[in-house]
Amino acid sequence: MRISFLSLSTAGAAAAIAALALPTAISAEDEVPRWQQARAVGEPESCISIPRIRSTRVHDDRTIDFRMSGNTIYRNTLPNRCSGLAREEAFSYQTSLSRLCSSDIITVIQSGSARVNGPSCGLGQFQEIEFPEEE
Repeated sequence: MRISFLSLSTAGAAAAIAALALPTAISAEDEVPRWQQARAVGEPESCISIPRIRSTRVHDDRTIDFRMSGNTIYRNTLPNRCSGLAREEAFSYQTSLSRLCSSDIITVIQSGSARVNGPSCGLGQFQEIEFPEEE
């Protein structure tokens, strides 16, 4: 019968135990993506002015930030998941007004050689947001 032993040097074992015991320097706030650290400002609005939209940023299949002139940001959280929105990060909308409203529908634009329309999804309310100051 053969018996094998795995031996660690005393210093090696101490180093391994010490490494496991080290506290992490990451706070709970650091673990949350910055876009999820936004705070609501005021009451939600039903519509925003299309001419004032400077850019949009899709965070996931339900969350779009609209950066307006003057650096105001409105977050729209769709009432339902819009499949492919996060992957494509592109959408279109049609409205006869100069406002984009919670009653409007967006359509995901699928990438590829031909521009193909993906799912259409309803918008939610527009909530002005701000981010905590960076330290």
